[in-house]
Amino acid sequence: MTWNRRHLLTIEELSLAEIEQVHATAAAFKTILKRSVKKVPALRGKTIVNLFLEPSTRTRMAFDMAAKRLSADVISFDAASSSTTKGETLRDTAENIQALNADMIVIRHAAAGSPLFLSKILDIPVVNAGDGAHEHPTQGLLDTFTMKERLGAMKGRKVVILGDILFSRVARSNIHALTKMGANVTLVGPSTLVPQWFTELGVAVSHDLKSALADAEVVMLLRIQHERQASSHFPSLGEYTSMFGLNKTRASWLNPKAIIMHPGPINRGVEIDSELADGERSVILEQVSNGLAVRMAALYLCAGGQPEHVTVVE
Repeated sequence: MTWNRRHLLTIEELSLAEIEQVHATAAAFKTILKRSVKKVPALRGKTIVNLFLEPSTRTRMAFDMAAKRLSADVISFDAASSSTTKGETLRDTAENIQALNADMIVIRHAAAGSPLFLSKILDIPVVNAGDGAHEHPTQGLLDTFTMKERLGAMKGRKVVILGDILFSRVARSNIHALTKMGANVTLVGPSTLVPQWFTELGVAVSHDLKSALADAEVVMLLRIQHERQASSHFPSLGEYTSMFGLNKTRASWLNPKAIIMHPGPINRGVEIDSELADGERSVILEQVSNGLAVRMAALYLCAGGQPEHVTVVE
């Protein structure tokens, strides 16, 4: 199957075959990254601009490293010292970047739909690195890639996503990916953060942590998205932790071979105890490592590469 997308905006619009293409391409790049010489010339001569207008550590660094591993030139946009502080619009900023002959923009923005907006006005590929509470497609792709590495095919697997679902773009991207892959997904948390209408996306909703975790093969923890909440959705962090924080006792309710995931940043002692975050069942750092290969795949494919050609570009 040929990859035909110039932009990577959402997982919702991807087919199962396209998700599998990204995973296969990432697997090929992961093999290359194990070599002593990790760079490939796939995007030599291309310039990629990381237009991050929200804070980021893992995603920004992974996209930066991914572009460099593909031999692209990388420019990281510094919002604090840019003309956005003087009132320049997103459109003007992006069009100026394109006018400087950039070949691709990776954007993170607080407004949902920002990547889609840019994809309609620019002539270069746009990759969504997170837009508001809408989607974070490369995170969903790297999370499901990590699950497949650990568990194999995801069809019929029980996956629990625990925490602030309402304001989480990571949750939405994972929901779209996992349901397409045939997993059984249950969302868990306070009713204020996990409203019943999420069942319309083909997942189960629960506010009973013990029953939800029973026999789960994957549990993904999400932090509380304070920056997106206009008001508090629960009395206190202490109360949230006492009811929904994952500790050693609650982890015993999981399938014995279950893996523990978190997209970061982790609030230790709130949504997860350090003992579990650093324990043998945790694949949190594997997610970070896999994020590099998945973002290499996203950049490569959106730049016009094809999955079956990865070995050729070594």
